Amino acid sequence: MRLRLAEPEDCESVIALIDRVLHEYGDAICLDDADRDLVDIEHHYHRQGGAFIVLDDDGEIRGTHATLPAKGLPDVCIFRRLYLDQGLRGSKWGGSLMDWAVDWACSNRFGRVEFWSDTRFNRAHSFFRRCGFRTDGRTREMDDGIAPYLEYFFYLNL
Repeated sequence: MRLRLAEPEDCESVIALIDRVLHEYGDAICLDDADRDLVDIEHHYHRQGGAFIVLDDDGEIRGTHATLPAKGLPDVCIFRRLYLDQGLRGSKWGGSLMDWAVDWACSNRFGRVEFWSDTRFNRAHSFFRRCGFRTDGRTREMDDGIAPYLEYFFYLNL
């Protein structure tokens, strides 16, 4: 397995992976709104100054992570789309995806990372805390998916 930049032909496989993960939580992908960025990864990430990587297992996409500069906040990097195939959770690959993203933020001279995470992803939240991310108590209600959901705010000063 290897980490590499996502290519346009990966969109379908990335969408399938994320949809599988969301189904574990009784949800589904919403390409018309919350997940529309996945239809054109090149445009929404690479051309916006960010990066989107995939964990490629001999042609099968088993993980993803993405970074984006925060609009209007030149020192802040946004993390998005950290997903890992169920069979790989708890392995070294989650750390590899997160290490890549933190390294990317540091090498691009960001001083802070921020992101929001669905409150249902309890295991991921424990992982984020082990990686040094903090919360400040903020939550936000979202209605851009199949059903309304709530998210927690996370940050890391680099």
